[in-house]
Amino acid sequence: MSSIFYYMFMAVGLSMDSFSLAIVYGANDFPRKKILLLSIIVGIYHFVMPNLSGFLGGLFLTNLSKYSNFIAGIVFAILGVEMIISFKDEDNKYQLDKFLELLLFGLAVSIDSFTVGLALSLEKANLIIAGLIFSIVSAIFTLLGLLLGKFLSEKTGKFSKIIGIIILFLLAINSFF
Repeated sequence: MSSIFYYMFMAVGLSMDSFSLAIVYGANDFPRKKILLLSIIVGIYHFVMPNLSGFLGGLFLTNLSKYSNFIAGIVFAILGVEMIISFKDEDNKYQLDKFLELLLFGLAVSIDSFTVGLALSLEKANLIIAGLIFSIVSAIFTLLGLLLGKFLSEKTGKFSKIIGIIILFLLAINSFF
């Protein structure tokens, strides 16, 4: 039972970047269908990534874990630059229009769950239970972030987009260092 609480706390930590990034994209007036789809995609990634890393185990432990934060930082920085570009052209909001873009968003916010899965596999933890908890919590956090971003955008307009751009670059810097 204590391991479930342990997984819950880890899930909250793993979901904070998806929550922050979801606020940024929620400010771009996402349609409800896309909000739900993106939340589900993030949830699936947060289940698959720790289980995949547990399966691959030691093969990636020394190689990929060194670069996972760097990869996430690059993705966050690219998303930040795209937000700046779209900020100038109000009619051309960056909406994550293509399914591939939704998948990349999910990948960017779930790379950390891959490395957590590596650590949990070393502890012989139950990755299925951990992955399910990670999945549910991250999907909920993404949904709440998108809805909060949409709400803030309606209330604050362009100011929320500026805050979103700042959050993206802070996430990128945090990932690099």
